[in-house]
Amino acid sequence: MPFSRNATGTLFVGGALSLTLAALAYPSMLGVNTTSSATTRVIANTQWGPLTEGDRDFVVKVRAAGLWEYPVGQLGLKKGTTPAVITASKHLIDGHAALDISCRKISQMLNITIPNVASPQQQGFVSTLTADSGKKFDTDFANILRVTHGSIFNTIAKVRSTTTNTLVRTLADQANATVLDHITVMEQTGLVDFPSVLFQETTPPKLPATDLTPPPPDPGQPQVVLTPPVNSTTKPPALPGEPGFTGSGAGVGNGGTPAPTAG
Repeated sequence: MPFSRNATGTLFVGGALSLTLAALAYPSMLGVNTTSSATTRVIANTQWGPLTEGDRDFVVKVRAAGLWEYPVGQLGLKKGTTPAVITASKHLIDGHAALDISCRKISQMLNITIPNVASPQQQGFVSTLTADSGKKFDTDFANILRVTHGSIFNTIAKVRSTTTNTLVRTLADQANATVLDHITVMEQTGLVDFPSVLFQETTPPKLPATDLTPPPPDPGQPQVVLTPPVNSTTKPPALPGEPGFTGSGAGVGNGGTPAPTAG
């Protein structure tokens, strides 16, 4: 059943991953507890290039995305009623497990604190899908994930085209390939209500920053790891200092093939 705009106006948010400046404020080991109004402000000079507020926030967003989409993929394997939804669920798990490997490595190299829990809004998406069943699950699954991935797609392109940090550029390439793959498999379910999705992406409801910001991990809390599936087809790209690194930051998507940059 297609979504109505009224039914989804408070659930879908085009800014689910494309967060506002206020929502991007996130404590980091760099000692920056608040962000300024300029995401281009350099907060650290590293051997891989300057690190800006926007770069740091992007790493946090990539991590937070996996923390809710990976378990949603697991839900899809259990609750999906069509082969296309099952396939899309496998892509979510595979893609975000690979992104998580890169994100955890890069955050350590750049001294960035990353969350262990998704934002309250993102946790709400998981709760909605947990409560769904049958055809409603399939439809909500495809549309929620199509909205959120479509919303972040342009953000990734902007980060990729403007960052001067090699590690962030590599992560942006990988995220671009992954998000494009996930957009594609959601559309291939045949359940995406494109007029509603476009409305949600272009007219997101305004939510408080607290709903959009993942909480920092508790002191001493073990880092959550998104385990790759046994039959994973996605290999994280090599980072500087690792065998195979070319310096181009080429991302690898599902199936192990490079994907073009968005935009």
